[in-house]
Amino acid sequence: MTEPIPTRDAYSEWAKIYDSNENRTRDLDALVLRTTELPLDGADVIEIGAGTGKNTEYLASRAASVLALDLSPAMLERARARALGDHVRFAEHDITRPWPCADAVADLVVGNLVLEHVDDLAPVYAEIGRALKPGGLLFICELHPDRQMRGSRAQFERNGKAALVEAYVHSVSDYVAGAEAAGLVLTGLNEAIEAGAEVDEDTPPRLLALTFSKPL
Repeated sequence: MTEPIPTRDAYSEWAKIYDSNENRTRDLDALVLRTTELPLDGADVIEIGAGTGKNTEYLASRAASVLALDLSPAMLERARARALGDHVRFAEHDITRPWPCADAVADLVVGNLVLEHVDDLAPVYAEIGRALKPGGLLFICELHPDRQMRGSRAQFERNGKAALVEAYVHSVSDYVAGAEAAGLVLTGLNEAIEAGAEVDEDTPPRLLALTFSKPL
């Protein structure tokens, strides 16, 4: 099997086609975010794994402010080209390191298709817990662990072959326990599969979406 490409390098290469290539996971992720009832109107939001801004655009249309973090400068270049307004700030940043924000500044932290690329979730959850205001929410949407365990992972086409992106398998309990260790409480769970997919008893969901709250 071809060795996976380090995350930063992979997304820098993938950036030029990320929004246009066929990608059912990307498309379903966008739909799940938009159909989840989140308190976005007038909110201060931190987005992790902003990528090309595919979800930042939606967040910015309702939020008072968005701090959008991503590891890849090439992805962020495309995100900035969307010209989403002065209330949106993009920052190239490794989310496993301390975030460029003060304590208790976010009403909502949103992460989509990003945590599979993080080996140790604890530093990320610690920053989420620090950045959220009391009563704030965390929403994450990830490739479903059951699908990962069957070999599915982020990938793009390079010279007619699949180029695999560095990824790690986290179970549902890993996601939940990590958040709880950071003082968050699970408030919602959604396992999603795209409309029209051929489904039988052996078909795992495509995505896992979880919502957590930070107690008052």
